[in-house]
Amino acid sequence: MRATKFTAVAAAALFSVSLAACGDDSTSDDAGAAAAPAPMTSSAAPMMSSDAGTDTMTNFGSGCAAVPKDSSNPGSFEAMAQVPVATAASGNPVLSTLVTAVKKAGLVDSLNTAPAITVFAPANSAFEKIPSKDLNKVLADKKTLTSILTYHVVPGKLAPADLAGTHKTLEGDSIKVTGSGTDFKVGDASVVCGNVQTANATVYIIDSVLMPKS
Repeated sequence: MRATKFTAVAAAALFSVSLAACGDDSTSDDAGAAAAPAPMTSSAAPMMSSDAGTDTMTNFGSGCAAVPKDSSNPGSFEAMAQVPVATAASGNPVLSTLVTAVKKAGLVDSLNTAPAITVFAPANSAFEKIPSKDLNKVLADKKTLTSILTYHVVPGKLAPADLAGTHKTLEGDSIKVTGSGTDFKVGDASVVCGNVQTANATVYIIDSVLMPKS
């Protein structure tokens, strides 16, 4: 794997961090307190998201059934819509491994303060496909981990209607999204819960970890 330098636009989107944020990493600690993973199921119908001001379409995908339904739960769609993306992910039991990776890469504050992004967020089950020895090696390599994680982020909040196509990532490479309606693939990964809103991002939870071109 290689860690490609961010383009000027990508760097501006990702690292628009305030002076206060640069001087205080307490947000990172809070974001790590994610609940234990919950199994993904395919039995429930799509759930309605809280509108974050950019898209009123419902959440879609069988994986949405694993998201807490109680609006008072920090991992619920309603609660996630009120806070920035890294903080929102920390409350969602489906994304606890991703939150650990984001913390280790030191990207919590950068993601939380990005003005508008789309995140293709691997579910816990996606990380489980990677042999534990390989996963632990990546988690211990901050440069490689940063490259992988920023490959999952593109500038702008993409609504489902705008999702299909080729998008340049913050890592520098491009990813291709195919599909329409409520059925999308990001590279070889399938979207299992789409159109999740946070205060500064639209999130599409996927079932595989994306890898930058090597």
